[in-house]
Amino acid sequence: MDLTHINPQGYARMVDVTDKEDSCRVARAQAVLRMMPATLAAIREGTVKKGDVLSVAQVAGIMGAKQTATLIPMCHPLMLTAVDIEFIFDDLLPVLVIRSEVRTTGKTGVEMEAITAVTVAALTVYDMCKAIDRWMEISQVYLLEKSGGKSGHLHREKAAQPVLASTGRLHSICISSERGQLKYEVPEAVVITGYGIENDGHAGDWGRQVTCLSWESVQRVNREMNINMEPGQYAENLLIEGIDLVQVGIGGRLRIGKDVILEVTQIGKEDHPSVVTRMFGVSLLPQEGLFCRVISGGKIRKNDVVEVIS
Repeated sequence: MDLTHINPQGYARMVDVTDKEDSCRVARAQAVLRMMPATLAAIREGTVKKGDVLSVAQVAGIMGAKQTATLIPMCHPLMLTAVDIEFIFDDLLPVLVIRSEVRTTGKTGVEMEAITAVTVAALTVYDMCKAIDRWMEISQVYLLEKSGGKSGHLHREKAAQPVLASTGRLHSICISSERGQLKYEVPEAVVITGYGIENDGHAGDWGRQVTCLSWESVQRVNREMNINMEPGQYAENLLIEGIDLVQVGIGGRLRIGKDVILEVTQIGKEDHPSVVTRMFGVSLLPQEGLFCRVISGGKIRKNDVVEVIS
């Protein structure tokens, strides 16, 4: 069968490494899983119903590295001498970082094995946790470092920390009939262009129509102060999970669900004695609150996707 008749540009083949020198080959790779804080805590505490997530994912990553040649058509089957998988928790973002290190002595490198290892480990974490967090996100799968062979030692710069996510979730929606009150949570709401959230006292023709806070910041303060502030008790409209809101910046825009677009007009405000400060002795909106105007309205619901669009 003449394969050039199927593909005029040539045909697929494995690279011939017959004449290459054997050398010690090492490769390291990374993958990042973004998830709900409660999911990350369950993994750390070993309370996921399917079992010990990290132990199973570690074994899966090792098996994935060993099976790379059966998954990637043009990879050479290699005799691996070591495969290590490590996990790093970052509660602030919140993410689980998975890193691999794969070693062999041979004629070709183990970059694909290292990348396959973290990918399979990440998929295993997703599979074991999807019942409690279906919208986990696997991203930033890449090679960190490799050594051996003619190219020698190569290292990816600025790869030590995962970048902040540009998508998150709407943790809660809260409203109050008047300004200066604590808000109460509702499952959905109508957002009106140029006005704000329907039936909320902060709506109106001004620059602070909708207020947003980070759910991670609320959890942080709860831990530090040994308190239990719930949605709406900081007088915020929206608690957003998975995005560092302060880094969005003035003029930045957030899309919530399919239709709603908010534009940031202000970050923080003067810390006057408010009902929040008087009742709880702590506040967040003056330091971290995003104050927004509504560019495009529509209906929003708890757990809607939130995306940084500019």
